[in-house]
Amino acid sequence: MMLKTLSKHISIFLICLLCVLSTQAQTEQLNIAQDSLVVGIAGSEPFVFEETDKGIAAEIWDEIADKKSWNYKYVPFNNVEEALQRLNRGELDLIVGPISITSKRLENMRFSQPFYNSSISIISLEADMGIWQRIRPLFSTKLLIAIAIFLIILGIVGTLLWLAERKESPEQFPKGPLKGIGTGMWLAIVTMSTTGYGDKAPITLLGRIITGTWMVISIIFATSMVAGIASILTLTSLKSTTISTIEQLSGRNAATITGSTSEDFLINSKVKTIGVNNLNEAITKLEGKEVEAVVFDRPQLLYYLKNNRDDKFYISKAEYYKQGYGFAFPSNSKLISSVNRTLLELAENQETERIINYYIQKDE
Repeated sequence: MMLKTLSKHISIFLICLLCVLSTQAQTEQLNIAQDSLVVGIAGSEPFVFEETDKGIAAEIWDEIADKKSWNYKYVPFNNVEEALQRLNRGELDLIVGPISITSKRLENMRFSQPFYNSSISIISLEADMGIWQRIRPLFSTKLLIAIAIFLIILGIVGTLLWLAERKESPEQFPKGPLKGIGTGMWLAIVTMSTTGYGDKAPITLLGRIITGTWMVISIIFATSMVAGIASILTLTSLKSTTISTIEQLSGRNAATITGSTSEDFLINSKVKTIGVNNLNEAITKLEGKEVEAVVFDRPQLLYYLKNNRDDKFYISKAEYYKQGYGFAFPSNSKLISSVNRTLLELAENQETERIINYYIQKDE
């Protein structure tokens, strides 16, 4: 019995010893990685600057590395896609920058928890509408055709009322066609607008049938006409002013960064997409009217507006494709757990918010 108990204790001791040795080996391996971390850095301002120690992502990573006493060296890249390719080839220990966490990317790599929750928005030119731009929709071809059709219908109703009433009510409907039809049109307008002056009224059965029928038809007609006019004015106005929704960009040109999630979003939204290398190039195309909007991540757009105060730019209130930014790691990385824990500590101590607020203006 004692021998059996002793054997059991020895087995437990050996298992514990193996666990300790395994943990120590992993720790030593991790320390080696920490002493020589190769950190790719990519993205746009305000998350990454050419001075690699500046920007939201760079400063958050620096805080993490400082707390963990990790040494590292940066390898800068022109764009995120290039950095991700190098990460997948095993040439980097992680990537720092505004890396969107997507299901497609998770097939080949792992991410830290988000350090920033982003979305996609639209920047367009704030059109200055003068007097002519405001009244020009009133002279559109569609609106003029609608008015012409309306006058023809009024003429028909006025003629029918005159024919029905001219013999029984010559004092209201003169026998002369010009005055008689004009009076009938006046009655049709008064009836349609429900003004009801009472100066003219049909007295014959046929006249009342015509007037009653016109009352019903005019309710539908007037509503449709008003809605049509409003639609024409709205659509014409939208074409000449700012872009506030992605629907307005359907079939039109918009610039975004090549390889970004914004590019996929635009393609799926059936927008003619013009790829560029950076945000400054996209804004240049917008100012040159080569495109009608720039679509990209909202924080980068807000940062641009903060540093380029100009009334000619407008950022949409609408936000699309909400996504988290995180640091990217190889699938087998042992750094993720430590990074996530430190990110939580930074968030709890308001350090992350302090860094973000320094660079990005709050939405007004």
